[in-house]
Amino acid sequence: MTARVFEFRFESRFRGPLALIGVRPDTAWVRIDADHLLVRFGPWRLRTERKNVAGTETGGPYRWWRVIGAHLSGSDTGVTFGTTTAAGLCVRFVRPVPALLPGGWPRHPGMTVTVAEPAELARALAPPTGADGERTG
Repeated sequence: MTARVFEFRFESRFRGPLALIGVRPDTAWVRIDADHLLVRFGPWRLRTERKNVAGTETGGPYRWWRVIGAHLSGSDTGVTFGTTTAAGLCVRFVRPVPALLPGGWPRHPGMTVTVAEPAELARALAPPTGADGERTG
């Protein structure tokens, strides 16, 4: 598999505030290749193996105060990297991963990203299937 990059969808009213914290179209993206999932969101990074992806679910619309910027969920310690209220993709992990703070804590059981093409990212993260439709990964 060649690497694929998914851009974030930036809602115009949030571009200025996000740029103040270093989140711009050139510093915010999701990259996947055969082995890894890498997210850059301004100064924040999340990296994990693709086989650590347990599943995905599309979501939205969201309330702006819950999604815009980098957020920690108080209910499940998931991380959100958000640039629009329209739609996003929740990615669940087999093993929680660090992203928000230095030192590897807290570890997040999932993340939400507001990429321009959440359904396409979900398809790209789905485990490969064999000729009989059975999952091979």
